[in-house]
Amino acid sequence: MRTELVLIPQSSLLIPNFMSKKRKIRVGVIFGGRSGEHEVSLMSARSVMEALDPERYEITPVGIDKDGRWLTGDVMGALTEGVMAQPAAFLPDPHSSSLMRVEQGETELTNISSVAELDVIFPVLHGPYGEDGTVQGLLELAGLPYVGAGVVGSAVGMDKAIFKHVMAANGIPILPWKLFDGKDWGKRPSAILDEIEAALTYPVFTKPANLGSSVGIAKCDNRDELAAGMTEAASYDRRIVIEQGINARELEVSVLGNEDPIASVVGEVRPRREFYDYVAKYMLEPGSDEESELIIPANIPPEVSDEVRRLAVQAYRAIDCAGLGRVDLMMDQDTGQVYMNEINTIPGFTRISMYPKLWEASGIPYPELLDRLIDLALERYEDKAGLRTSFDGS
Repeated sequence: MRTELVLIPQSSLLIPNFMSKKRKIRVGVIFGGRSGEHEVSLMSARSVMEALDPERYEITPVGIDKDGRWLTGDVMGALTEGVMAQPAAFLPDPHSSSLMRVEQGETELTNISSVAELDVIFPVLHGPYGEDGTVQGLLELAGLPYVGAGVVGSAVGMDKAIFKHVMAANGIPILPWKLFDGKDWGKRPSAILDEIEAALTYPVFTKPANLGSSVGIAKCDNRDELAAGMTEAASYDRRIVIEQGINARELEVSVLGNEDPIASVVGEVRPRREFYDYVAKYMLEPGSDEESELIIPANIPPEVSDEVRRLAVQAYRAIDCAGLGRVDLMMDQDTGQVYMNEINTIPGFTRISMYPKLWEASGIPYPELLDRLIDLALERYEDKAGLRTSFDGS
């Protein structure tokens, strides 16, 4: 049975009460972060803030530096040029929706005051301490609506090993793989290499279990490269995933929605480098000989496209994702078999990133996509607000 692409009319999403009062929606955009994807986050956040309609939204930028300090003021300048900015924080208090300015003396906190009241948070944080459920947990405690998956969906989507277990439990095909602890690798590298070579065949990919944007990932064609890849991955995370390599076509699908998610057209990435690594994604100049080719829609048979989109929505639901997710799959060119790779719950969000480009090809332009994501965040918050939080045993 074919899966038809159905776009949600904008009017069918939740229209918050403050829209009827003609007040702008106050959006806090959080970016930066304490992860290897800090620079990617800055690029995504700049695109998001430039595209949010100033007639509809009042934007408050919230930065997190590489040491984990939260900042307000000229945040982009502080994170890129060393401009001074004020320390900031959210209180884990559902009775306050304020971003707080923190003033501190040499030895103690001297004052805390409100910078801005916020209606919704747009996290543009890739990788650990942002995409992994940690910030989402803080926002849940603070009672603030936010764009994207909740604590569980974010954490499972971020952890490549747990994600693979969930996919297997749901009958979604994945490639053969192994998992090792970084400390264990440091103690018995030769034995671990033997175990990997007994279970998988070259090439294999080594990956930090909790990181994105292809940071720390290596393609390994022999034992020496495998050892180097393991050490590189272990420098980014305490657990290392090793995955079977195949003669793959890399397919990507954008998913949008809460309880009733929809899938975009399928896109394909054709890297001219060894694989679609961090350099290929973010560092090559347009027109470079090594620039990856993004093909939208992918040149695949309709029945394969339907299956890829079906698997994308199934995986999205399996981890309880919400708002958005870019689902990455691989198709074995030798057998035609499709495998699930991962879900990025906060994918790259520049105008040329795959997530918005796939939706643009499916009929939703970038600014409207941002509108929908904010509306979905508010809708999900309203749904959760109606749930009981206490039990009367009497």
